[in-house]
Amino acid sequence: MTMPSWQDKNYGSKIRAALWLETVVGLDNVFTKAQLREAFPDVAQIDRRMRDLRDHGWKIDTHREDPTLKQQEQRYAKKGAEVWIPGQAKSDKSKNGLTAAQRNKVLLADNFLCRSCGIGVAEKFEDGGQESQLDIARRKVKLPDGTEEVQLVTECNRCRVGGRGREVDLAAMIRDVYKLAPLEREVLAAWIKADRREQSTLEKLWGAWRTLPEASRAAFEQAVANGQA
Repeated sequence: MTMPSWQDKNYGSKIRAALWLETVVGLDNVFTKAQLREAFPDVAQIDRRMRDLRDHGWKIDTHREDPTLKQQEQRYAKKGAEVWIPGQAKSDKSKNGLTAAQRNKVLLADNFLCRSCGIGVAEKFEDGGQESQLDIARRKVKLPDGTEEVQLVTECNRCRVGGRGREVDLAAMIRDVYKLAPLEREVLAAWIKADRREQSTLEKLWGAWRTLPEASRAAFEQAVANGQA
């Protein structure tokens, strides 16, 4: 079957955008918002129509999903349903999409923090430059009764990319809790209540020691063994 032309205005703008990705951009290639708008000067909301393709299984990455992309760049990462074929344009949004109310509920429950690294919305990463953006990720969780379900969690743009496919064994975590001494469980409960944990001097020293060159590690080890300055 011959693929229709993306310039055929008998098709809707969403279908034309899909055809443009397939025939002009090409899978795994990068395009800019300016190139998209230049191709569709007659469509006022072509950016939105392009995003609508995600409801049909198309994957179009931005710098939120792929930090290597620039602010104005996007990558055509995966082809979805061939929406230009009659019967293929049915949206699966009811299964995969989130309403604004659902997103806000998850963000509020997670205190507007990335649950993987703890960064807040619009905060700068430690390496400088880029500000964080929070989004909602889906996490597969193994429950104590042995069943699995997908739950929603807040993650920043970096952690969401690195954490794709991550699964959580809640049952194993709860078993480990029962192994803790009473004092350890009390400390853990305080961290959970505060939703944060400050590293002790001991932990900070351990983390810093692991970054030292070999000669400095040996000198530090000797200082620890001596027990005094």
